[in-house]
Amino acid sequence: MRIFVILFTFIFSTCAAFAQQDSLLHKEDSVVDTRLDHQLNRIRQLSAERLADSLKREDLQRQAAQLSSADNIRKSALLKELISLKQRDSLQRIRQQHQVDSLKHFVKGFPVKLFHQTLFQVFTRQGSFTASDRAQAVQNRIDKIADDYTFQPDSLILIAAEQTTDIQYKDRLLISVSEQDALWQNLTREKLAIQYRDAIRNAIKKYQQETRWQTLLAEGLKALLIIALVIVLIYGVNRLFKWLLAKLRLNTRGLIKGIHIKSYELLNTEQQFQIVDNILKLIRWTVNLLIISLALFTIFSIFPFTKDISVALLGYIALPLKRIGLAVWSYIPDLITILVIVVIFRYVLRFFNYIKVEIAKGRLTIPGFYPDWANPTYQILRVLIFAFMLIVIFPYLPGSDTPIFKGVSVFVGVLFTFGSAGALNNLVAGLVLTYMRAFKLGDRVKINEVTGDIVEKTLLVTRIRTIQNEIISIPNSMVMGSYTVNYSSEASTNGLIINTTVTIGYDVPWRQVHQLLIEAALATPIIEPEPTPYVLQTSLDDYYVSYRINAFVKQPNKQAVIYSALHQNIQDKFNEAGIEIMSPHYRAVRDGSIPAMPSEYPPENEMTSPAQPKQS
Repeated sequence: MRIFVILFTFIFSTCAAFAQQDSLLHKEDSVVDTRLDHQLNRIRQLSAERLADSLKREDLQRQAAQLSSADNIRKSALLKELISLKQRDSLQRIRQQHQVDSLKHFVKGFPVKLFHQTLFQVFTRQGSFTASDRAQAVQNRIDKIADDYTFQPDSLILIAAEQTTDIQYKDRLLISVSEQDALWQNLTREKLAIQYRDAIRNAIKKYQQETRWQTLLAEGLKALLIIALVIVLIYGVNRLFKWLLAKLRLNTRGLIKGIHIKSYELLNTEQQFQIVDNILKLIRWTVNLLIISLALFTIFSIFPFTKDISVALLGYIALPLKRIGLAVWSYIPDLITILVIVVIFRYVLRFFNYIKVEIAKGRLTIPGFYPDWANPTYQILRVLIFAFMLIVIFPYLPGSDTPIFKGVSVFVGVLFTFGSAGALNNLVAGLVLTYMRAFKLGDRVKINEVTGDIVEKTLLVTRIRTIQNEIISIPNSMVMGSYTVNYSSEASTNGLIINTTVTIGYDVPWRQVHQLLIEAALATPIIEPEPTPYVLQTSLDDYYVSYRINAFVKQPNKQAVIYSALHQNIQDKFNEAGIEIMSPHYRAVRDGSIPAMPSEYPPENEMTSPAQPKQS
């Protein structure tokens, strides 16, 4: 279930970022489309006004020509109106040109091509034909003429009409150039028609020259020659690199030694040769790919049918390299900024590390701050400093402001939140335990039911070595949630009190029992003679008395050995004194038999039989 939640959060955050970007793009596109429609409608309106003025001007010119020389007043009025119409036409053309210039940044023309060569572009519609329809129709007409190898360039002529200038080949119309077409090219209609005619004529001549069978045969021979040359070059490059590798192995066999870092061998001789071999292979493959790419580009550029492929192939190679180069070049200032930030934070960490070492060695003391706090405090500061450094560096990382980068950042944050809940609990518990100073490395402790020595203490887990040499790992959250007994915290100064209990019958004098237990404790090697061991009577039971011997030790890690030796000495001392160590829970009648003691400790004096208990 948690995996589905994480995936849903990642998809939602990424889609939200892209949806926001898409909505902004759609909004911008709608604004641009509205502006384009307004501008195009304005251009059509001006064109209609110019057309009406042109028709009116022709009508006035015809009326002026029909007037007799005696009607000067009427003729003068017509001429003034003609001049006014011409001035108005000039102003309208200027307005149209201004409108067209403002649209050139948004409107893209439709190309007219011949065999992958762009001759010109069409921007305006004509009648019911859109600009795209016009471009496609003109291209189809030119293609039909280009396939006719009896093409006569002189038959490509211009015919001036009232509103357009037509380009015709024999009796076939290729394109009609209008005033609006001329406005988009900032030329007169006649000059634009001449330019289109020359472009069509030259393109057809070039196409027919390149597609003749003699030309194709020569180009095929060139391609075969290039292929043969490529095969020879690749063979030579492979042989050269193999020779270089063999020569390198032969001449440097005894000179190259292993790379060592102190006592660790990072790379032996054979591994170094393997790295050199891989580098040479990489260089060889790079050279071979470069040769093949250049050969393909050259071969494709030879044939007119595949020139577009050669250009695309060159773009596939050059454009990524160009983009990478430009991106690296433009990123250099940010990279320098990151390096400066890293250097500054590095010296800050060095300063705190110096303070840590001084406190840990005791040369620098801070009241209330213990030396064993120095390293964990430094580690906490180090994490915080690294986090702050990443926050400072983040805006300078490449692509940090892109939606996908932001989506991945949100996904990583959610993943960290869901996946590290338990680890964070242990981490916080580890920090609390560090500053509680509940134990340190080497201490003998008891956590829950686990007793042993602390061998490792991290922010996440505490490891204990038991007396059976078992390593038990306890999460710090469990350590915090349970009690901890530290046997070593006071052992070096006041000593740790170890104790064991024996039960002796009422027939043995208690003073003698005290003396024997103290002698047994003092006979144990690791038990301290001072303070003197002492005995406590912990209970008076129905059939026996419980005696607890208490002794001081300063080596709590050897408790198992101490207890074993103490128990041995207690048995020896009591057996030597002829006293049984027993805890009877039954009723028995003595008949004068030998006491229950080992045979190697016979009593010096004959022991009188104890008083027989009365039967109830």
